[in-house]
Amino acid sequence: MLDEATIADLAQRLQDAEEKKTFIRMFSIEHPGMAIEDAYAIQRAWTKIKLANGRVVKGHKIGLTSRAMQSAVGIDEPDYGVLFDDMFWNDGAVIPFEKYLSARIEVELAFVLAKPLAGPDCTIFDVLEATSYVTPALEILESRMHRIDPQTKATRKVTDTISDNAANAAIVTGGRPFPPQSADLRWVSALLYRNGQIEETGVAAGVLNNPAQGVAWLANRLAPHGEQLEAGEIVLSGSFTRPVDVRKGDTFHADYGLYGSVSCHFA
Repeated sequence: MLDEATIADLAQRLQDAEEKKTFIRMFSIEHPGMAIEDAYAIQRAWTKIKLANGRVVKGHKIGLTSRAMQSAVGIDEPDYGVLFDDMFWNDGAVIPFEKYLSARIEVELAFVLAKPLAGPDCTIFDVLEATSYVTPALEILESRMHRIDPQTKATRKVTDTISDNAANAAIVTGGRPFPPQSADLRWVSALLYRNGQIEETGVAAGVLNNPAQGVAWLANRLAPHGEQLEAGEIVLSGSFTRPVDVRKGDTFHADYGLYGSVSCHFA
């Protein structure tokens, strides 16, 4: 396990990199033995820095929800990060391209909670009962670390991604909000277009067979740290498409059929 001084130092490096819009080297190169719990400790330390700077926690995101992605990075469960108040964009937003270093887009469903959810025994039924509504969303991914190390050509490990707030940057919400019981969430699907050309398609069952299952997993994963999901929080339940790189001038449009659409433009 990393000591507290090291954890604090690495968290501050992430904060500095975000403020200066520069990449830093992967932590796994400097600390090859770091564990997943070390990575979450760094993430929590970075969260404390953000809170001290005036940020407010507005929710959480869940990542690595597909079996293929978990196998690719050598883990057997998803990961998670924190959504802050400065991460939210409305449908149709014009987003400054320079705001992010290496943005990518994923298609998701967002759960807006009417009641708190706490582990360790949270179930999918608890999630459905506690959710006010579900809405289409785009997640904007970002990295404060190099994806490929310039010197060694090593690629990021899951501990790097978790430390880096699960590669979290922003969320765009839109479409038609709907009560979770009004749909079979497994079969909610979306078509992702970039500049009018279809790039990705997906079905929400790709997220742990049901995206509500991801929210239950998160509530249970937070419980050992004395944390829970609060009423009013938004939880991004995990992507059911591959990430698409963002280029300056790109317009993204995700069509969710009966559940509307959500879009944004990078100017």
